[in-house]
Amino acid sequence: MPTFSAHDGTDLAYHVFGAGGPLVCLPGGPMLGSAYLGELGGLSAHRQLIMVDLRGTGRSATPEDAASYRCDRLVDDVEALREHLGLDRVDLLAHSAGANLAALYAARLPERVGGLALITPSTRAVGIEVTGEDRLEIARLREGEPWFTAAFSALEAVVAGNPTGEDWKAIDPFFYGRWDAAAQAHSAAADAERNEEVAAAFGAAGAFAPPATRAALAAFDGPVLLLGGETDLNTPPKAVVEYAALFPRSEVVIQPGAGHYPWLDDAGRFTAAARTFPG
Repeated sequence: MPTFSAHDGTDLAYHVFGAGGPLVCLPGGPMLGSAYLGELGGLSAHRQLIMVDLRGTGRSATPEDAASYRCDRLVDDVEALREHLGLDRVDLLAHSAGANLAALYAARLPERVGGLALITPSTRAVGIEVTGEDRLEIARLREGEPWFTAAFSALEAVVAGNPTGEDWKAIDPFFYGRWDAAAQAHSAAADAERNEEVAAAFGAAGAFAPPATRAALAAFDGPVLLLGGETDLNTPPKAVVEYAALFPRSEVVIQPGAGHYPWLDDAGRFTAAARTFPG
């Protein structure tokens, strides 16, 4: 397992899969280790995937300063990895909350980015709001599922702002295109790693400045792929389209039948879209 040193001396790990042009992959969570990404549905057959374990996750060391988990400060870790790899420019693929980090990196260091692939991206860094009603509307697309009634009731409690811990767990099926054994195992593995304190530090006050980030991304001239899931509660398709409009050169792919983890829902469709990135 290769490692590199962050600028503050924290030892950070990454994992390499496949061959071809390097693609640095930033996990979501926020602050989950990269293991849940797997090999992105076989994308490693087309690109060399460099999967980063962000500080305090996976095989990476825990930093001395917990404030260094803040998303804007993690930009320095991505830059340290680029330097370690000896790349003039990096192609970045980021999932979910990791898209916030990718956006901040591209905004601060656009000359170091070849292109971006933002997969079911969180929109916090750019200030795009997803309302509770947006989420309920997407959820209703799953009305025929056997688990729908209980999960939808739990989602209504979440949207209303009075959920229990059981409600948060009950909505898990909405994030997968199929709530089968593989999806349930994937969800359980992420739950086992989740650290709410570290996740809260990722988005702490000062982490995001959406107007400045939006202005910087409007000047980013690299190619950008935004891939959303048709039934993704986290980032519904209309939010993905709105996000894409912030970039001068963007392509939107909405994967049919996919939730928040499109490489699990249909690996073939996912890799067909992502393998040609950057375009």
